[in-house]
Amino acid sequence: MFALSLRKTMLMAVLVLLAMGACKSKKKAVAPPPAPEVKEEVVKPAPAPAPVVRSAEEIAVEKLENNFTSIATSSNGASADKTIQEVLSMFSNQETPILIVIHEEGGVKDYDEPTTIKKYLDYLKDTKKNLNYISDIRLVGGKVTELELRRK
Repeated sequence: MFALSLRKTMLMAVLVLLAMGACKSKKKAVAPPPAPEVKEEVVKPAPAPAPVVRSAEEIAVEKLENNFTSIATSSNGASADKTIQEVLSMFSNQETPILIVIHEEGGVKDYDEPTTIKKYLDYLKDTKKNLNYISDIRLVGGKVTELELRRK
């Protein structure tokens, strides 16, 4: 009899503990979660973009394109001649080859008759048309040694 009541007592104690544990978990589930801490984020300004570094070829192409347009649109021969002299000073010599691509297929280029920078500048001055753009340039020691043009 004593053993039976000890079992009943132990069973009762376990049930009470389970009930108490269940009540605590219900309270936790019902209670609202604590509010998260609001951290102020310091917004750092974006770093300034790095200055664009242009190569010598890009600078030379831009300057030559502007000068070619200037020669073609020149209203008088004197200003065109002055610009021609400026352009010639950028080249290794007046006989620097100018190649004009007239067709390209599969990586194979067909060129117009080769000319020189002096002849090409005179052509621009006489026709008053700049129909080409620079597609390739070769510089040696800051001077243009070869120029490849294409139709616009």
